[in-house]
Amino acid sequence: MAAVILVGAQWGDEGKGKVTDYLAEKADVVIRYQGGSNAGHTVMVGQEEFKLHLVPSGILYPGKLCIIGNGVVVDPSILVKELDNLTSRGVDISGLRISNRAQLILPYHKSLDAAEEEHRGEAQIGTTKRGIGPAYVDKTARTGIRVSDLLDWDEFKKKLTQNVANTNERLTKLYGQQGCDLDAILTEYEGYAERLKPFVADTVRLVNKYIKDGKKILFEGAQGTLLDLDQGTYPFVTSSYPTAGGACIGTGVGPTKIDKVIGVAKAYTTRVGAGPFPTEVLDDVGDTLRQQGMEFGTTTGRPRRCGWFDTVIMRHAAEVNGLTGIALTKLDVLTGIDTLSICTAYRYKGEIINDFPADLKIFKECEPVYEEVPGWKEDISNAKSFEDLPENCRNYVKRLEELVGVPAQIIAVGPRRDQTIVVEKPF
Repeated sequence: MAAVILVGAQWGDEGKGKVTDYLAEKADVVIRYQGGSNAGHTVMVGQEEFKLHLVPSGILYPGKLCIIGNGVVVDPSILVKELDNLTSRGVDISGLRISNRAQLILPYHKSLDAAEEEHRGEAQIGTTKRGIGPAYVDKTARTGIRVSDLLDWDEFKKKLTQNVANTNERLTKLYGQQGCDLDAILTEYEGYAERLKPFVADTVRLVNKYIKDGKKILFEGAQGTLLDLDQGTYPFVTSSYPTAGGACIGTGVGPTKIDKVIGVAKAYTTRVGAGPFPTEVLDDVGDTLRQQGMEFGTTTGRPRRCGWFDTVIMRHAAEVNGLTGIALTKLDVLTGIDTLSICTAYRYKGEIINDFPADLKIFKECEPVYEEVPGWKEDISNAKSFEDLPENCRNYVKRLEELVGVPAQIIAVGPRRDQTIVVEKPF
């Protein structure tokens, strides 16, 4: 048996899609455990690029069981488009399963998301306006509509009627926005119900059976540790739990059944949207990282903020996730930079801080303490082993391992599947 959780160890966008895709070849089951279509995984198969938002990356391998777990909020409109796109490109989607316990995103969630973000004014948190937050609010308030309700049309209609009436009152009276059309939603979602019905299952029973049978399970997270609702830079976070604990909650699998937790981290750091970012680089080096790393959001297209590797947040990620290994991505992007900086600690009002602070006011005032190391100019995109990397490159990786306290088990030196160095096999 091998149950491996793959988590983002920074602010998301760490390259989890590539690592998930690589590990999925060895797995029997790939299960997405939280988030919604606000996440995007880009996977390169040869020269072909796939952009996935809800469907687990394992779908690109025939014969894999790919599960959208109960912790995910599902937007049927986006899911259906994604499935149509995959089918049109020759991908077999018969292995997909959707948890009957997963929550649905409805049009009114998107309307609320946009209205609330606009209402915040200067205090905006950078939401993608895809309805993720409001859907999780409804889930917590116990007014959400689940996938199982979609298959019981009378129940769906009853709950939707009540929710639309309540939401329209907020949209019109509180935000001065136009309300949603109940009949239009019913017509639209009736089509989704018919289309998605063959994929719906009790995935809690399913995944636990596979674990009991000794199958290899890969848990795929969205976003990253610093966007976790509790462990991230609150309130500039997502609405769910991207950390390893979220994998157990979002799939119905107990923690004693997990074998390894791998944290995916870029060889530098990026962030999308608002919020403090101590190691952000605003000069030519930041532009170089953005252009060479193609740092533009898979979901939104927004340019990502770029900066040096931050070992303070990585140590936090290692601790709260219980990381057993790191998958270091985009190491090749650093090629050609003469001197690399590594953030080893923060300086706050003259004092050195080694741990990630929970107080956002303190975090905003933290200045990075850097250690500089020499870079490399050699092309590493064809390296097949750790020994193939230039000495300065190897030393950079080793120094990150020392400062974080977790070994790098996987190293990506390019976007393709074959541009991956495996130091230690997770499965």
